Amino acid sequence: MATIGNAMPLISLDALVVDTETTGLEPAKARIVEIGMVPLTGGKLVESAGYRCLVNPGLPIPEATTRIHKIDDAMVAGAPAFVAAWPDLASAMSGAILIGHTLGFDLAVLKRECERAGLTWTAPRTLDTRLLAQVAEPHLGGYTLEHLASWLGVSVEARHSALGDAILTAKIYLALLPKLRAGNIRTLGEAEKACLALTGVLDEQHRAGWEEAVAPPHTRAEASLARIDAYPYRHRIADVMTAPVKVIAGDGTLGDALNRMAREKISSLLVAPAGYAPDARLRVRDTGIVTERDMLRAISEHGAAALSRSVSEFASRPLVSLPSAAFVYRALGRMSRLRLRHLAVEDDNGNVCGMVSSRDLLRLRAQEAAILGDALDEADDIPALGKAWALLPRAAAGLAAEGVDARDIAAVISRELGALTRRAGVLAERKMLADRQGAPPCAYALCVLGSAGRGESLLAMDQDNALVFADGAPGSAADQWFAQYASIVADILHEVGVPYCSGGVMARNEAWRGSMATWRGRVADWIARSNPADLLSVDIFFDLVGVHGDAALASELWRAGFEMAQGNAGFAKLLAEASGPVAPGITMLGGIRTENGRIDLKRAGLFGIVTLARVLAIRHHWLERSTPARLMAALALGRSEDDLTALLRAHADFLDLILSQQLADIANGLPPSNKVEVKRLSRDRRARLHSSLGAVRALETLTRDLLF
Repeated sequence: MATIGNAMPLISLDALVVDTETTGLEPAKARIVEIGMVPLTGGKLVESAGYRCLVNPGLPIPEATTRIHKIDDAMVAGAPAFVAAWPDLASAMSGAILIGHTLGFDLAVLKRECERAGLTWTAPRTLDTRLLAQVAEPHLGGYTLEHLASWLGVSVEARHSALGDAILTAKIYLALLPKLRAGNIRTLGEAEKACLALTGVLDEQHRAGWEEAVAPPHTRAEASLARIDAYPYRHRIADVMTAPVKVIAGDGTLGDALNRMAREKISSLLVAPAGYAPDARLRVRDTGIVTERDMLRAISEHGAAALSRSVSEFASRPLVSLPSAAFVYRALGRMSRLRLRHLAVEDDNGNVCGMVSSRDLLRLRAQEAAILGDALDEADDIPALGKAWALLPRAAAGLAAEGVDARDIAAVISRELGALTRRAGVLAERKMLADRQGAPPCAYALCVLGSAGRGESLLAMDQDNALVFADGAPGSAADQWFAQYASIVADILHEVGVPYCSGGVMARNEAWRGSMATWRGRVADWIARSNPADLLSVDIFFDLVGVHGDAALASELWRAGFEMAQGNAGFAKLLAEASGPVAPGITMLGGIRTENGRIDLKRAGLFGIVTLARVLAIRHHWLERSTPARLMAALALGRSEDDLTALLRAHADFLDLILSQQLADIANGLPPSNKVEVKRLSRDRRARLHSSLGAVRALETLTRDLLF
């Protein structure tokens, strides 16, 4: 079976839905007595192809389990042992996506049966309807098959037979798809990623001895990269492209294109001839492309009037393409040579069949990042974690050398900082158990804030983290457990190279730890304040994202904060004032202001842009975390477009300059710094810096104009 890519729509998935009946519920001891499978082909259930196999477990079946699945010793007396049944089962599962309900249990039992029989076990790619249901609706009363069938209106038949439960699971999966789409979960990769956010459930299953019911969408590809340097020479563009393509008719407006890109969170649209009909074939030679950069350029040159002009007028042509059968290295080479961020893919008939972006290819270039991710996830103690974290600068340097945009590198760094924090949380839990402090007293989420939450971290970082837990007043037993846990997390991070936050924004401090009720009261208190001095460091709460534990708690808290602040322009204004003035980057005579030959671009550049974008998001209730996404949302207000466009450009320039300096500092044995050495910049980069510093001068006016 061909490898299924992350972009495969869930509605088109070819998969095998699996269920087992066993002698018990302990994975280490349970033996299989029945296996049921039913295929999904193109997202459609094929009941007629269902498969059922009884298995002789080689030991008596307990009466208690027989009462559940109705299978007794007499029924399996003539059935094959697992070792004899396995070849047919393995053939059916080979290369397939497996779907199941609480699938981690079934996988654990299958794996152990293989181990007992001396058979090879290869972990498949999987989806779990129990996890998908919680992604679709986090607040159901339960997630059993019966609960989900009732919620989704699916009839329950032949319950507790392997094939019957496999068919029921398949029907539940199909019924979940519209609800997942409503939450913008459309593809296999998106589903995997969303399920991985349910870290509380996954951790609980892991502790029960279950296998992983879902793996990161990038894990397999990146793990291969770490071992196979020839990946771009062995795989076709069809393996990595995104399909179907996003298209807008050429007679639409630039404003239509901007709104659609913002709504669908995409960075480009293909521009078809006027009158293009959806689902019609799109010839490469008749097609153009409009990207985020094209839009920024158009608005910069023509102002708001550009939004009402035809999108075709600003499309880039000819559309650069390669055949879907071409090898990946051809795409890498062409995009690098032509400095493209998007490349069309054409089929044998010259029709557009997909797109490849620089972000799609990012994982193919990020070998050090892949190694880093694996090493972080596998580290079992602080020394191993520190060794893994030391790979980060080299990974960033490798990406920069390949020409990857600094914003994308910052996203990689932020992701790995989140992974590091998560691993520190896992190790801290282990230490609490080893110290006989017990397991977590309730559900909780360990969160990162600030640049890590926004996806904009670079290499000079400190800790910004918080904790939210389900129940427990300040000073309660639960709060004391989490205080000790958070202190261990902070110590681990500090030891491996992420120092304590000088401003105290860490969960070990009471102000950044609490139950959901405590946090709600805290945020309400912030909003009621009338003095900017009372709101120092509060603003980064609105960048919060969960990285370990029950991510739903973190998401609920973050959204609640935005809801409580919605419409309160005074609070947003106070947050802006609390951040303090931006350090001027240009002197009275027009030169670049430096100290010892360097300029602090975090203080003189990034800080003000990030603050403006954040307070605008709070004021206007934009549920975005990244600074570019927040500024793009501000553009839709239709005011100060030129200044906002300049800030978007400046934000990218500042990240690029700071990252370059940090890599140079590390190469020279210095700690990475946000202070850029101006004399090392080329004439062109110095001119860009001067222009970007000039754009920051408009922040005070923009804050006043756009907040009200």
